[in-house]
Amino acid sequence: MPEPILFYDIPGKTAQQKAWSPNTWKTRYCLNIKGLPYKTVWVEYPDIEAVCRKIGAAATEQKADGSPYYTLPVIYDPNTKTTVSESAAIARYLDKTYPDTPRLIPYETDALHAAFNHAFRSILLSDLAKIMIPETAKCLLPRSEAYFRATREVIFGSKLEDISPPGPKRDEHMNSVKKGLHTFTQWLEADGTDKLFFLGDKIGYADVTVAGFIVWVRIILGADSKEWVDLKAADGGRWGKFMDAFEKYEAVDAGEDAVL
Repeated sequence: MPEPILFYDIPGKTAQQKAWSPNTWKTRYCLNIKGLPYKTVWVEYPDIEAVCRKIGAAATEQKADGSPYYTLPVIYDPNTKTTVSESAAIARYLDKTYPDTPRLIPYETDALHAAFNHAFRSILLSDLAKIMIPETAKCLLPRSEAYFRATREVIFGSKLEDISPPGPKRDEHMNSVKKGLHTFTQWLEADGTDKLFFLGDKIGYADVTVAGFIVWVRIILGADSKEWVDLKAADGGRWGKFMDAFEKYEAVDAGEDAVL
């Protein structure tokens, strides 16, 4: 049995919302699907850069001024002494390093998965983020909330509360999200069959990408929220069945807080 992989994630402020980030959920799903032992290291937003630099994690983007921008998820694998940043890169690393586990990006489909990720972001992510980012801020620990609010209000150019308040604007954004999911349903049914997953009868990384963002809604807004109920019911209940298939991969360990 390999040593536990260290998985760096961002904590929410309650036990129910401890693991909430859609991007880090993609990696958590990958680890759970593969059945690999891991331990979560919880990192608050203001500490992400310092922790990444400390463990040798690569930046994933650039800031407007050209300086490196560090994000989570990141993993450190003590079995190979390897640090990997960014969820898709982590999935590829896990597929390559642990070939006896379920493969999430089948051979020679990297380009297709990259294209899907681009399509996902353009079709669905913008309106979902408008709904979820203001609600997410309320669920973070104080230091992270202050950082998250300040940085996201710069990005959106407005107070978070004004982005997607409950009412007509929120409904408009939700309708766009459901329209995006319907586009995916059309892709899944393009060959005339009723597939649940993009790879047919098994979960792949494209499915993990979608699940990571849909579960964000349930965790932050709650299982009884109108938004979650609407998403589960979309396309005749397809997306509720889709998320039901991921429930067994939603284990969250207690982990430990990062030490700077």
